[in-house]
Amino acid sequence: MKPLVEWTDELSVGVQEIDEQHKILVGLVNRMYESIVKRTDQAEIKRVLDELAQYTVIHFAVEESLMRIFDYPDYEIHKKHHEELTKQVVDLQKRVTKGEGTVSIEVLHFLRHWLTHHILQDDKRYGPFLLGKGLKSAWTEKSWVGKIWEYVHPHK
Repeated sequence: MKPLVEWTDELSVGVQEIDEQHKILVGLVNRMYESIVKRTDQAEIKRVLDELAQYTVIHFAVEESLMRIFDYPDYEIHKKHHEELTKQVVDLQKRVTKGEGTVSIEVLHFLRHWLTHHILQDDKRYGPFLLGKGLKSAWTEKSWVGKIWEYVHPHK
């Protein structure tokens, strides 16, 4: 099955850790897409939605921490975009939990658009800024965020 979102070098922000986190987000959107297309039960779709919500919060915290550490000038705007998406995902999560909504293909197309647009328009701006301030583009080993996520979700 063709994924809903394909990772390409165009989506790279130039910071390995952030790119790895973006790949996890892309993978979660694709898992949800596959679950919906294959008509997997709602419990599995909800599990993937919960993982997506959890990881989104983790990822945004890492991005925002880097922005604050390096005094990124567009931090407040970027943080606002994160808060808007987080609210939408949490609202969807609540509706699905209460049985008042489902994750549809339309919701996934929204998530795909938001994720790719956010990376290409917002995240691509901070990558060169952070690198110019001295952040290393690659680390010798996986970050603590990556290690924890793999420990909590070993099958992903």
